[in-house]
Amino acid sequence: MFEIERRLEEKGIARRDIIASAMELYIPHGIDEDEAAGRLDAKIGQVLDDPNVSSLLLGAILLEDELYWKRKNSEIADDPVFLLSDEIIGMAIAEVIGGTYARFEFTRYDQKKPGILSKLGPFLDDAVAGLIAGCTSRLYSESMGSV
Repeated sequence: MFEIERRLEEKGIARRDIIASAMELYIPHGIDEDEAAGRLDAKIGQVLDDPNVSSLLLGAILLEDELYWKRKNSEIADDPVFLLSDEIIGMAIAEVIGGTYARFEFTRYDQKKPGILSKLGPFLDDAVAGLIAGCTSRLYSESMGSV
């Protein structure tokens, strides 16, 4: 939807990098790492077709371009504490995919910023963290039989 995977790739965010970042904080729940990575890949592919997830990711891409990259001396260059819209986008993506539990998973990825997340600007790091958090949260719930 909205060519979102292509748009992410144009920003240097390949699906394999998203999965690698997710696996850095993976907590085994009866699924070995190789199987979990494969299932996460499939989940990410599914959710990228969701218009809600894709539109939120697109919003993050556009905001980051406009408010971060196009402004040499941006007031948000260092992801200041008063900037909350990036966190809100990330939490919204996580919750659309994985429900309330995903918000807690989002916090783990947002704080640690594993892999590709540490290289992204203030909007895309949270948006991709939300994508990861939603998908890993769903994976954990499914592996425990609660979804």
